[in-house]
Amino acid sequence: MMPLTLARNSRNSIRSKPQISAVGVAGLLVCLAIGAAGAIWLNNPVPAAVGALIGLYLLFAIRVAEQWERAAVLRLGRYIGLRGPGLFTIIPVIDEISLYVDQRVRVVEVKAESALTRDTVPVNVDAIVFWLVWNAEKSILEVVNFSEAIMMSAQTALRESIGRHDLAQMITERETLGRELQRILDEKTNPWGITVQSVEIRDVHIPQALEDAMSRQAQAERERQARIIPGTAETDIAAKFGEASTVYINNPVALHLRAMNMLYEAIKEKGSMVIVPSSAVETMGLGALLGTASLSSQKQ
Repeated sequence: MMPLTLARNSRNSIRSKPQISAVGVAGLLVCLAIGAAGAIWLNNPVPAAVGALIGLYLLFAIRVAEQWERAAVLRLGRYIGLRGPGLFTIIPVIDEISLYVDQRVRVVEVKAESALTRDTVPVNVDAIVFWLVWNAEKSILEVVNFSEAIMMSAQTALRESIGRHDLAQMITERETLGRELQRILDEKTNPWGITVQSVEIRDVHIPQALEDAMSRQAQAERERQARIIPGTAETDIAAKFGEASTVYINNPVALHLRAMNMLYEAIKEKGSMVIVPSSAVETMGLGALLGTASLSSQKQ
């Protein structure tokens, strides 16, 4: 069944107006008034009859097309051209106006339900197609109902495009998918005198069970990364310590200075106590440093 949106757009884009226009009615009334006045003035019914005939001709001959409309005129079944916008005339009985074509930009909503992506995931996709008639003559003569044709073409192209993309691409690359659909549709509709300006992917729906599974997968991936990062940091620190050890092996003075600096950092705070083996003090020559640190602490 065709969606309500499409049905509404179809009536607005291709429609037949009443055979009698308001301007034609006004012309009929004017001719009748002039004919009646002439008949009274001349005391002869001929002017009234002539006025009635002219008024009837104008009633069915004068037509009006809106600024955004074009009317297709057929003469004895043969297409003779477009008319409008504004006032135009036809020959009653001989000429016929088949369609009034709206040339404004219109919107059609397209839905693809339970379409499978390339990685076999069922999705429901909502899209909007912006299109317009740039050649009313081709749109009337080349296709029976171009609004319905665009709707069906858009649905088919959307399903084909879904089958060529993975779910992740459809979610993250909507603009790319829209441009691809626009190109496919425009190539198909250009011979009809119609251009597709753009296609916008509004939403991509996936089953709730799959959405829950994807959420759990993302959470597990975050937990894995949270455990890997500290391990990577420990590995990097161990590598740096290994590089430092090669420097300290060949330079014992640098090792002593590093040890003295570590000891100073430990005892410079008030109230701190550090127990250092006597062998370490003798080895690194830290006696003088400890005495100096003790004196500085007493002065404070």
